[in-house]
Amino acid sequence: MTETDPAEVERSVRTTHTLELAGTTLRYHADAGTVRIRRDDHSPLADVFYLAYRAVAEPGAAPRPLTFAFNGGPGSASLWLNIGGFGPRRVPTRTPLATPPAPYEFADNPHSLLAVSDLVFIDAVGTGYSRLAGDGRPDEVWGVDQDVEAFTRAILRYLTVTDSWHRPRYLFGESYGTTRAAALVHRLQNLGVDFNGVVLLSTLLNWATNQPGVDQSYVNLLPTLAATAHHHGRSATTGQPLAEVLREAREFAQGDYASALQRGDTLPARREAEVAGRLSEFIGLPADYLLRRRLRVEMEEFRRELLAAEGRLIGRFDTRFAADHQYVIGTGSFDPATDDAATAGVNSAHLSGFHTHLAADLGYRTDLHYRHLHNMTIAPAWDWRHKAPGIDAPLQVPNVSLDLSAALRRNPALGVYLMGGVYDLATPFFAAEFDIAHLYLSESLRRNVRVSWYESGHMTFVDERIVGQMTADLTGFYAQT
Repeated sequence: MTETDPAEVERSVRTTHTLELAGTTLRYHADAGTVRIRRDDHSPLADVFYLAYRAVAEPGAAPRPLTFAFNGGPGSASLWLNIGGFGPRRVPTRTPLATPPAPYEFADNPHSLLAVSDLVFIDAVGTGYSRLAGDGRPDEVWGVDQDVEAFTRAILRYLTVTDSWHRPRYLFGESYGTTRAAALVHRLQNLGVDFNGVVLLSTLLNWATNQPGVDQSYVNLLPTLAATAHHHGRSATTGQPLAEVLREAREFAQGDYASALQRGDTLPARREAEVAGRLSEFIGLPADYLLRRRLRVEMEEFRRELLAAEGRLIGRFDTRFAADHQYVIGTGSFDPATDDAATAGVNSAHLSGFHTHLAADLGYRTDLHYRHLHNMTIAPAWDWRHKAPGIDAPLQVPNVSLDLSAALRRNPALGVYLMGGVYDLATPFFAAEFDIAHLYLSESLRRNVRVSWYESGHMTFVDERIVGQMTADLTGFYAQT
């Protein structure tokens, strides 16, 4: 066969299974395989790995929705949304406590989104089993816009090889996957491929708010700091309902706190002391410490300081987690994706379950190493520039709020659902509220956007108390859109 023969380069393995959901038996196919994406001259660029789950349709049934799902990073494969969240098989964890080492529970998932939509989990090039092909180069796929183009070509190819062009279509991105999804839906719709909905879980759209010296990042972080201090009993709000704490924290963050930060060095000392005292009540750090920090608390500082008296470090992706941190040799950086009690608490269970699923359930085997996290290689090489719609010069860091806004105006039937956890420091929920409030939409289009925040962390779905509610909320979103 020639190199370009699809049968040679786009292998897939199909198995058939059943899943009990809400008292009914769902029969579905599972496909593990790759699609080859190509440059405009048809030369090979990459082989993109996917896991697809498709219900066996009854004769005459309406076309089922099709959801393309992916995690973030940049540099993360997409097993988390699958095995940890909404695929047909799932590994429960003990979140917000660490899950002990193997053996792990692994069973059919009563919370699977397969009840309402077929699912295609896609690994970004360089992660999972997705690899460059031919003379493909990392700089052609490792970047904001390059990555969007790679996903665009992979999705279009999948729609073609599976004859899925007339099905309702959705994107589901988590973390950096929300940045990807917001730009991707605009790109695809500009190519004439409209979508019914976009789910953004643990959202980050405007990366400019996180740049050094920009005070908005501290404002965005404050309600999560308040929720965390409240959870650990370190704030003056202990004993209040969490919803009330978050309401007051939002008001303070947008009001007195934001105003004080904007004043900079012109803020009167008496007023600075007043704001420091109120901030201390919310986030549990001493007022004199906050004054030394000029009212500005970085994420990593807060992680260290909140439980420092106990020698404990709180989680980054879920601040309810905490781990021993009394003394550490070395002051250099660690991998932010793994040097975290929240990630460590679920990582092994999910990876073990995923490999079991591939081998035992799907019969898929390969000599390739599955790169579940390849961020330490990919992130430093990432091209962060982004060509946003309506902006001629590339932005130096992405603000894909512009893309999402353009996508909604382009397709007034597009539904957008923001979800996340109030204990997530990596992508604070208040930052998502800020971003979504700056889409500059008409009142009619604003009704297309819904928001749900849960008492969970970055991967909200790993919490057994939360995942069922998420599935119910998503089911309603699919029914509406």
